[in-house]
Formats: sequence, structure tokens, C-alpha cells
Amino acid sequence: MKILVTGAAGFIGYHVAKKLFTQGFEVVGLDNINGYYDVGLKFARLSDSGIRKEKIKTGEWVQSDKFPSYRFMQLDLTDRENMFLLFKNEKFTHVINLAAQAGVRYSLENPLSYIHSNIVGFTNLLEACRTSPVQHLVYASSSSVYGEDTPIPYKESARTDHPVSLYAATKKANELLAYSYSKLYKLPVTGIRFFTVYGPWGRPDMAPWLFMSAISKSKAIKVFNKGDMQRDFTYIDDVVEGVMKIIPSPPQSVVPSMVYNMGCSSPVQLMNFIRVIEKVAEKHAIMEMADMQPGDVVSTFADTSLLEADFGYKPSTPVEQGIEKFHEWFRDYETGKFG
Repeated sequence: MKILVTGAAGFIGYHVAKKLFTQGFEVVGLDNINGYYDVGLKFARLSDSGIRKEKIKTGEWVQSDKFPSYRFMQLDLTDRENMFLLFKNEKFTHVINLAAQAGVRYSLENPLSYIHSNIVGFTNLLEACRTSPVQHLVYASSSSVYGEDTPIPYKESARTDHPVSLYAATKKANELLAYSYSKLYKLPVTGIRFFTVYGPWGRPDMAPWLFMSAISKSKAIKVFNKGDMQRDFTYIDDVVEGVMKIIPSPPQSVVPSMVYNMGCSSPVQLMNFIRVIEKVAEKHAIMEMADMQPGDVVSTFADTSLLEADFGYKPSTPVEQGIEKFHEWFRDYETGKFG
């Protein structure tokens, strides 16, 4: 297999790419390295993969100096001409699309960046997969597509036509576009609805990092909806294992398109989550209670029975164990170990 991983400088993309090339697969990483959050973290992830910052130039290859089967290019999915040229020259067998403009709340401030990246960029990718055919396109969707009125636990068969954020709407659009390409061109596609992924090398705009950072430094944290929320926190190693099972298994149905939930199936109350962080950080949280934020939902809870039935797999890392591992990494990162 020759595998393209987009979003390779991002949280999930970094982990998936690393799992693949450490197992000897030929991997090409792609990322535009945008400034939505600290690019220093993105360069640190790349550096850990043997891609040195000083060698990165837009549109030029960088060979990993640690892993012979890994190459990286800084390129934006919206660059249609160079994307098509890349696919024509490289002849990928599999594509893992983990690139997107992330963040529910930021979509309220800068909606056009989501249309540009998540819809135009994803459509370019689908066109590239169509014109330079691949065996399987796996792409990131999100639990946010379920909205606020979905019965708990969330099943893939539930209605997803009432998104409460623009980010969620773009992820639903990705699912519809992927299905259309699958039906029209028999392109095998699998979407993964991720549920609050956390762990080492995570995103600094998400609650696990924000809470860990603030509590460790004795700073206040904002607790939305006055703490009356729950999330299906999913540890990164579980996510990577699930993605690895899906990659070599394209859908075999008449329309070769599938969507799976990937969550821990064990939602945690927000206040309990904070208590776990307090325990590992050995500090008490200073909490500022706040109202519900626009675009948020009170609860997320994945039904993963379809994933389990098709792949014999179900994410299982308990939040106490996952937060302990995240804290160990976070402490090292904050002290410059990965600088």
C-alpha cells in the first residue's frame, strides 16, 4: 500500500501516519500548517516524525530523517492544480483524510474558512481520488453531525440534518459528498465520526488540554453549562487502532460507502472529568461557571455496535488511564522535552 495521510501535522493525522510508517508502509504526509492553533506544536509533531522545520517549504518534498518510508509536503487541499499533480505522480492506493478546519466555536467567528477548507478542499480530494483512482478513501467526520436532539446513545442511523454549528454542517456535507462520489463513481469511502479525541500531542483548543494547562498552572477554567455536560472522551491509541482496522477494508456494498462512530461508548460527566485531571495534576481546579456556548451540545454518547460488528473492535481505554498518559506527555512537553 502507498498511503496519503492529510492533516499529518495535526493531532490524529500525526498519530495515524506514525503508526503506518513505523509498520513499514509507504506514507506521504500532507498538511498546510495553518495558524488556527500554535504552529510550534505542529512543527514539533513533524519533528518527532523526522521532518525538520527548516527543510519545509510549500510544495516541496521533505524526506524523514528517522523513517525511510515517510515523506512530507506542505500543501493545501484547496490547491487544486498541485493536488491533481500529486495524485497523478504518486498513484496512491489509499487516502486517509484527516485535514480540516477544526473547532466548533471558531466556526462562529470565521465561517468562510470552514467552507474553503472543509468543503472546497474535500471536494478537490474527492475529484483527485476519482481521476487517479484509489482503493479506499477514509475520511474524518465528527460526532457534531448529530446535533442536539439526537436520542442517546448516538446511532449511525439517527437523523443528522439539524447541525447546531457551521463546523458540524461542513462535516455533514463531507458525508453527503463522499456518498455521492461513491454512488456515481464506485469510489470506496468510509467516514469516521470521531468523539472528543484526546491524548499525547493533542489539540490545545480542546477541553482536555485547556483544563490540564490551567489546572496545572493554578489558573481558572471556564466550565460551560455550569458543568451539566458529558462527553464521550476517546483516547488517541484507541482511535489509531480503529483507523488501522478500517484502512484495508473498503465497503463492499452496491454503493461502497459507510460511516462509523468511533467513541469510547462511556460518556463522562464534565465535573468528573475535571476531578480526574485534578487528581493527576495534584492541584485543585479554579472554576468559573458559564452558560452554554452557541454550537455546543449537552451530551455526546457513541453507539459503537456497528464498528464492533464489522471489525470486532470497540475503543476501551478508561478516562482515568488516558488522562494519566496525557498528563505524563503534557508535563514533558511543557518543560521543553520535545522542543
